[in-house]
Amino acid sequence: MTTEIRVPTLGESITEATVAKWFKAVGDAVAKDEPLVELETDKVAVEVNAPTAGALVEIAAKQGENVSIGALLGAIDESAKGKPAAAAPAAKTAPEKPAAPPAETKPAAPATTETASMIMPAAQKLIDEHDLDARSIRGTGLGGRVTKEDVLAYMEGGKKATAHVAEPARAVMPASPRSERVPMTRMRKRIAQRLKDAQNTAAMLTTYNEVDMSAVMSMREQYKEMFERKHGVRMGFMSFFVKACVNALKELPDVNASIDGDDIVYHHYYDIGVATSTPAGLVVPVVRDCDAKSFAEVEKGIADLAVKAREGKLAMDDLQGGTFTITNGGVFGSLMSSPILNPPQSAILGMHAIKKRPVVVNDEIVIRPMMYLALSYDHRLIDGAGAVTFLVRVKEFLEDPQRLLLDL
Repeated sequence: MTTEIRVPTLGESITEATVAKWFKAVGDAVAKDEPLVELETDKVAVEVNAPTAGALVEIAAKQGENVSIGALLGAIDESAKGKPAAAAPAAKTAPEKPAAPPAETKPAAPATTETASMIMPAAQKLIDEHDLDARSIRGTGLGGRVTKEDVLAYMEGGKKATAHVAEPARAVMPASPRSERVPMTRMRKRIAQRLKDAQNTAAMLTTYNEVDMSAVMSMREQYKEMFERKHGVRMGFMSFFVKACVNALKELPDVNASIDGDDIVYHHYYDIGVATSTPAGLVVPVVRDCDAKSFAEVEKGIADLAVKAREGKLAMDDLQGGTFTITNGGVFGSLMSSPILNPPQSAILGMHAIKKRPVVVNDEIVIRPMMYLALSYDHRLIDGAGAVTFLVRVKEFLEDPQRLLLDL
């Protein structure tokens, strides 16, 4: 019995994905629920697992191809055992031919009930569309099965006047030590599109301030070991910023709102996106209901999402529904920048590197660990006074973090 592998539902508003990588080759044995292929969407990479055990007998969508929801990816023959998958990627370059099947299974597959399973679904679709004689097509798949590639090869060989015109191969730049051309990933293209859309749509403006991090750093140094022993998670700076922003958002609801057509949508919840860098690009997983979470719960939420992001295991639900975003360029050494909005949100806070600088305190010059803060906002919705006040409130909470603990 042959089981088809199809593109699953990938999340709200996502209708297409790109085949990023196959973990198996045709003829490989597969176990039920074993990862078979990785799909890359606009936001996340998704692994498609084997629905059943058997042998992979067809790959209908190759690496780099775009596929729609429900499209055929490949097929598994539950009755076949297959060969063990190669241990290293280099071994995958060997021809994907099964070990010498019995002679009686190698001839062309006639379209009879007895041998219907010898023609893979994608191959049968092409045969039907072009009215081909299945008995004339030699199968090279596992056990002599006719694959989509076999049908295409047959048609391109001039056996049919209405031969299938294959999609032209992507142009490849000549090898050069000075430059290299590679196609953008679907995620990178989506990031580029969203950032440009934000610039084109919003009346974006950025206001700046600086914060003395002495009090937060002192509190963190005093309690970080006790905090980690009790809660099992490190006490970072991000939970202070999340809590400071939530308190400021409560006072200035426009900053937590968004524009939808001619309406303003005010959100009475505080789902904070924390921008995270991954090898595939920047993603913004969301920590839910931060107003109801403790410092430890916020830190755990951020840590868990960061691990999922690095391992490529973020789900669509992890990335949707945020009301405000925080991005930390300071971890890379950035001293100051103007972050771009994360639509449909109306504001984003940029953190930067902590640097010791001379500042004036009580008419004396002292050295303090200072951080520049940047708030980019949509001026269509948020007035300058509201944006500046928001940033001042964040500064006040961070310079006197006891207020966060006492909800003052």
